[in-house]
Amino acid sequence: MTKQILLAGFGGQGILFSGKFLAYEGLVEGRELSWLPSYGPEMRGGTANCSVILSDTPIGSPIVTHPDILIAMNLPSLDKYESEVVSGGKIFVDSSLIDREVKRDDIDVYYIPATKIASDEGLSGLANMIMIGFMLKNTDVCSYENVDATIEKLVPARKKDMISLNKKAIELGYNFK
Repeated sequence: MTKQILLAGFGGQGILFSGKFLAYEGLVEGRELSWLPSYGPEMRGGTANCSVILSDTPIGSPIVTHPDILIAMNLPSLDKYESEVVSGGKIFVDSSLIDREVKRDDIDVYYIPATKIASDEGLSGLANMIMIGFMLKNTDVCSYENVDATIEKLVPARKKDMISLNKKAIELGYNFK
């Protein structure tokens, strides 16, 4: 099984961290993986996207041109990448920041107000991980059972206070109805 995932938004939304989380999940599960971050020259507010490929076989190229899964964290990202998702693929939309519906009918679309949930729960800046939890629930990309181990490996020691917050954000997304 190979899954090509594209996470897209603007700088400061944790796009690259989300992609790194999925890559670490792949490592924990013993899969082949590729993690390719891309961002504009601005530190915050510029474009950011991250391509992740998880596979049971070796990966030939890290480039994701036609993702199986798109996580869109802002309207420009949805506008840019909606047409690139493969037929039968999935798009996850942060409906707090994107006020339009996906136009295609050959894919599955999931809406979650991740930014609002993060704000309401005191998890400002963790809408990205709410989106990850929601995506894990609605795909077979990675196992939810490895979330704790992955977060503990991924979050650096100097930010250990963020471990429980990231876990809570993923759980909120996973349990969103």
